[in-house]
Amino acid sequence: MSIADTGSKTTGPGVKRAASEKMRQTLRQVKQNKMSYVLVAPYMLFFIIFMVIPVCISIGLSFTNFNMLKVTEFVGLSNYKRLFLEDKVFVTVLKNTLVFAVFTGPVGYLLSFGLAWLINEFGRGMRTLLTFLFYAPALSSNLYFMWTYIFSGDAYGIANQMLMSIGVLQEPMQWLTDTRTMMGVLILIQLWASLGTAFLSFIAGFQSLDRSLFEAGAIDGIRNRWQELFYITIPSMAPQLMFSAVMQIGASFGVSEVIRYLAGFPTTQYSADTIVTYIADVGTTRFEMGYATTLAVFLFVLMIITNTVISRLIGRFSTD
Repeated sequence: MSIADTGSKTTGPGVKRAASEKMRQTLRQVKQNKMSYVLVAPYMLFFIIFMVIPVCISIGLSFTNFNMLKVTEFVGLSNYKRLFLEDKVFVTVLKNTLVFAVFTGPVGYLLSFGLAWLINEFGRGMRTLLTFLFYAPALSSNLYFMWTYIFSGDAYGIANQMLMSIGVLQEPMQWLTDTRTMMGVLILIQLWASLGTAFLSFIAGFQSLDRSLFEAGAIDGIRNRWQELFYITIPSMAPQLMFSAVMQIGASFGVSEVIRYLAGFPTTQYSADTIVTYIADVGTTRFEMGYATTLAVFLFVLMIITNTVISRLIGRFSTD
């Protein structure tokens, strides 16, 4: 059989009829669900205008020398060469970003889940109070002012005052400017501030669990709370686990406000800066918008990869 005969079979009348039938089925489904498409159209329109198009423009600008002061110049892969081979600051901020992501991502995620699990065991009144207290950081607009006072670099700061009174420190520690302590303090504050959304999602998930599953589990041999957690609770909360994971990933890779408010912009020797603050430094201070978009594209790809891996891992626990 010749190659021409093979090609004619793969593009023959049968294949064309199948493609035509599939197209007709698609059109019928669109007509049947036209109101759904109408309702989702405004969201899709805004999503394309404010998300898809800017991302595509950013990817295009990452291949240019764009500084808002002169004509944009196409430079090919020069920005990516600078990013991976020449920029020593990028190595520092990438390390800081990954450290923030590890501590405020998985650690914050597990801490939110654990706290929600424990609080769910209380009565309604106490549960409501504790939920408000743990969700309060997400509602506070001036939460950094409190931490500035606690970790103030003079003798009147609460942390310095307490440690000096018991003899641990002989002189005030510059918590938010000293490269030895800055990172740890910022991670602690960001971990505390990032509990809100994931914690509230887990509380809602625990409250929506079907109690009949626990009764069936007891009949099938489940004897303690740990077995309930691993065999019933976690598989039944896959949607909440997924939502919280996505939100936590975004928050952990997007840490910037806590650094700017408390440690300065940029921080001492870039010792606590992340990719997000470095993008702001390069783009708004140096006006190197082409290189800033290169950094943004790298962070975008890194978040997509991480989100995909986490989603697949969580998907294994789903009961669907």
